[in-house]
Amino acid sequence: MNSGDRLFGRFRGSATLQPPPAPPLPTPGVGLLVHLDHQARVLQLTGPLRYALAQPASGEHPAALADYLLAHSARSVEGSPQDWQGQTLDLDWRGSGGQTLHLRGWVQPAPQGWLLHLLDIGDLLLERQQAQQRQDSQQFAAQMSEQLRLCSLSRLPEVLHEQLHGLALHWHIPCLALALLDDQEQGWHIHGLYQGHDAPQLWHKGQALGTVLDSLHGNAPQSLTFTQGLSETPRLQTLFGNREGFVVPFRDDHGVAAWLLCGCYPVRQLAPQMGERDWLHLGAALAGPLLARLREQQHHNQLERLEALQGLLGTGWWELFAQDEEIQLAPQLALNLLLEPQTRRVPLSAWLDLIHPADREELRSRLQELQEGKPLLLCVRLQRTDPHQPPLWYRLQGQALGIGQNQRLVGFMLDISDIKNQEQQAAAAHARLDNLIAHSPAVIYVQQYVEGALQPTFFSDSLQPLLGWSLSDCNASALAERVHADDRERYFERTRQLLREGAVRSRYRLRDSRGEYHWVLDEARLLRDDLGMPVEAVGLWLDVTEATQASEQIRQSEERYRILVEDSPAMICRYLPDLTLTFGNRPLATYLECQPEQLPGSNLGDWLSAEQHDAFLQRIAQLTPEFPVSTAQICLQLPGREHAWWVWSDRGVFDPQGRLQEIQAVGRDNTEVRRAQLQLMQSAKMATLGEMATGLAHEINQPLNVIRMAIVNVLKRLGNGEVERNYLEEKLKRIEGQIQRAARVVDHMRVFGRRSEIEQQPFDPAQAVEGCLSLLADGMRGKGVELRVAHSEVETQVRGHVDQLEQVLINLLVNARDALLERRERQPDLHPWIALYTEHDPQWVRLRVEDNAGGIDPRLLGRIFEPFFTTKPVGVGTGLGLSVSYGIVENMGGRLSVSNTGEGACFCIELPRAEADQITR
Repeated sequence: MNSGDRLFGRFRGSATLQPPPAPPLPTPGVGLLVHLDHQARVLQLTGPLRYALAQPASGEHPAALADYLLAHSARSVEGSPQDWQGQTLDLDWRGSGGQTLHLRGWVQPAPQGWLLHLLDIGDLLLERQQAQQRQDSQQFAAQMSEQLRLCSLSRLPEVLHEQLHGLALHWHIPCLALALLDDQEQGWHIHGLYQGHDAPQLWHKGQALGTVLDSLHGNAPQSLTFTQGLSETPRLQTLFGNREGFVVPFRDDHGVAAWLLCGCYPVRQLAPQMGERDWLHLGAALAGPLLARLREQQHHNQLERLEALQGLLGTGWWELFAQDEEIQLAPQLALNLLLEPQTRRVPLSAWLDLIHPADREELRSRLQELQEGKPLLLCVRLQRTDPHQPPLWYRLQGQALGIGQNQRLVGFMLDISDIKNQEQQAAAAHARLDNLIAHSPAVIYVQQYVEGALQPTFFSDSLQPLLGWSLSDCNASALAERVHADDRERYFERTRQLLREGAVRSRYRLRDSRGEYHWVLDEARLLRDDLGMPVEAVGLWLDVTEATQASEQIRQSEERYRILVEDSPAMICRYLPDLTLTFGNRPLATYLECQPEQLPGSNLGDWLSAEQHDAFLQRIAQLTPEFPVSTAQICLQLPGREHAWWVWSDRGVFDPQGRLQEIQAVGRDNTEVRRAQLQLMQSAKMATLGEMATGLAHEINQPLNVIRMAIVNVLKRLGNGEVERNYLEEKLKRIEGQIQRAARVVDHMRVFGRRSEIEQQPFDPAQAVEGCLSLLADGMRGKGVELRVAHSEVETQVRGHVDQLEQVLINLLVNARDALLERRERQPDLHPWIALYTEHDPQWVRLRVEDNAGGIDPRLLGRIFEPFFTTKPVGVGTGLGLSVSYGIVENMGGRLSVSNTGEGACFCIELPRAEADQITR
C-alpha cells in the first residue's frame, strides 16, 4: 500500500495496514546499523552497540528515531531520512544506566527504507575536549605568567592575588594558596592566598606551615591528590582541615621551591579532564615567574642596601680598562665624585683630573705598576674648587685578577677624609702646643724626689725665652738663690706644703739672666707610687708679672674711682635684681637721710609706692646684654616729705650666660622740674576753664532761667487762688531737675580744676569723653556745631589720669570749635561738625577728633605742638594747649599726632592698653 492509499484509508476510519516485514539486516562488526522507514521510524537495530542503548517505551507502532536520542539531538533529525542524505550526523543516544553514547553516522537508501550507519566517537570527543582544555589551560597559564613577569615590583602582591583569584574562578576552586620557603629556608609559609566568600578559612596570609610539606617531596608529582596521601601523611590532615584537596609542586634547580595548595576541591570529579601535567604546568606558570620576580626584588633590595652602604661609607668599586684608557665606577661613587651616576665607562683622564695635582702623578705611576701585577695602596686628595674647604681624602686599593687577555684591574675607593683631617688637626694641634709652650710665659717643669729633697730634672723650652736659663742653671741651690730675698721664705714654705699636702699654689719673684725680677705663679702636684711614696713633682711657672702690675694699677684706679664716686653730686648706687642695695654713695645717703654704711642691705623699693615698685621691676627685667641701659623718671615717697622725682639711669651687668647679676645706677633730682611741669599743666587747665567761661555760664544760666519761669508760674497760680497739688509737684520736680543739671556742671568744673593725682591709675577713656561732652556738648550745639560721637562698645583700660585726658580732649574740641566758627564767618553756608570717635586693637586705644574747618597749613604742621605757638590772634590764645596736651599724652606712654583730611584736620590720641594685672591691681 502506498502513502496515498494509507491516507485515504485513514479518512475512511479504517486501520492502517502494517508494512511487510523487512528482510534481516547484516550484523556489522562495530558500531550500530539502524533500519528506518520513510517516516524515520526504527524498524530494526543490529551491531554491538545495540545492547548499550536504552529502549524506548513499547507501543503499537515502531518507535521513532527521535525516541532513542537526547532532546538536542532529536531536533537535528527532524524530517524524513531523505532529507539527511549527504550529511554527517553526530547524535547523542540514550544509553542504558543513564549514560550517553556519542555516535556519528550517515544514511543511505535501502530496498524498503533507509539504513543509518553509526560509529562510536566518544573517545574522539573526549580526546578533543582534553586537547581543548589543555589548550585553554596553557593559554591561561601563559597569560598568568605574562602578567607576573610584566608587572612592577611594587604591584607584585596585588597581581599575584589577581592571578590566584582568576585561577580559582576558572576551575571553581574554593580555597587556593601558594606556599614558599621562608627567608632562612627552614620551613614553608603562605605567600599568596585566595578564599571564596562562602568557603571555610583554611589558611591566612603569612601563616607558617613548618616542614609539613617536606614529606611530599618523594611522592610528587606521581601522587598529587591529597586523598590518596591521607593515610601516608597524617600531618597533612591539619593542613586541609580534614577536607578534600591536593597540592601541586614546583621544582627548580634547587628542588621543590613552591607548592600550590587547592583546598575543599575534589579534583577527580570537578576537573576530570585535567591531568597531572596540566596542574604541574599551571603551578609552574604561577610560581616560576613569581619566584623570579621575588629573586629580582631581593637582588634589587641587596643592590639598594649595597649602594646605601657605599654612600654612607663613602666608598665604591672601580675597574680599570687599561687598553681603552677608561675606568668604570660604581654609581654611588660616581655621584660622590660629582660625576654622572652611570654604569658606562668614563675616560681615565677625567677621573685623574679629580685628583689633587700633588697626588696625581704618583697615582698614575701606581696604576702602571698595577698593570704589572703589583697591588695598589695609596691615599690621595681630591681637587676642591674652594681652597678654604678641608680636602677630601680617599684610600685607593686595587689588584690585578687573572693574567694575559683575561686580566682585570679592579679595586675600591674609600672616603677617609675624617681620619686624615683628624690626623692633620692632631698634628697641627701638637705643633701649636709645642710652639705655644716654647713661646708662652708658662714653663713646665719636673722635679725628682731624691732623699727627701726635690731636684729639678726637666724644664720646657719656654724657660730660655722667659728667664734666659738652661737646665744646668736650675739646680736646687742655684734656684733658691734666684728667688727674691723677700720671697725666699714663701718659696721654702711652698716646697714643704707640696711634700706635706701633695699640691701647692704659690706666687713669688724670680731673677732672670739680666737681673730683672719676674712674678711667677707656681702650681705643682706631687706624684706618688703604689706604696704612697713620693716619686716626682710636676708643675708649671706662669709669668704673671703684667697681671700683678695690672692688679696694682686696678687697685689704684679703684681708689681714684671711689674718691670720684664719693665726691660726685649725682646719686650713684649698685643693687641686685630684687632692688637690694649693695653700694650707695654719700649724696644718695644724704638724700635718703641715712648714713652711707646703712645703705648696703636695704631695699630701694622701700621708698617706692606699690605702683612704682612694680613698674621699676618690669623695666629692669627688660634689660638684656644687647640693650643693657634703661632710663626712666621715678617717684619716691620720703617719710615726712613731699614726693621726690628722680631721673634714673640703669645699666645691667650680666654673666657669661646672659643672666642679670647686678644693676649700676645713676640718678639726679628732678623734683623742681616735675613740679614746674605740673604747675604748667594746671595753668593750662585753668586757662581752658577760662576760655570755656562763657559756655559754662550759659550752661548754668539755662537751668536758672527754667527755675525762674517755673517759680513765676507757681506764684501766679497762688495769686489767683488756683492751687493744685499735681501742678505744684510737677513744677517742683522740674525745678529739682534743673538744679541737679547746674550742680553737675559745677561739680565737674570743680573736679576738672582739681590737681591731678601723683600716681597713674587705670581708667576707661570713655569716662574722659563723657566728662568732656558734659562741659561742651550743649554749648557746641547752641553755636550750631554738630557733634558726631561714636563710642567703642568694648570696654578698654589705659593707665594715666582721667582728668588730664579730658583736658586734652577739651583743648582739641575747643580748637576745632574756634576754627569752625571762624570759617563759618567766611562761609555762611558751612554746616560745621566735629567727629569724636574711639577705636582699639590688642595693643592701642585711639581717640580721633576730626572737623571740617579746612585743615592746618602744611607749613605749620611741624610746629603745631611747640610751646607758645598759636594761630589765634594776639591776646586770644596762650599757645600752651597743644604743647601741654602733647606732654600729657607722652607721659601716659602714648602719642599725639595731627594730619589733614579732605575737609579739615584730624588729631589722633594713641594710648597703650593697660595689662590685665595692672587693671586688677
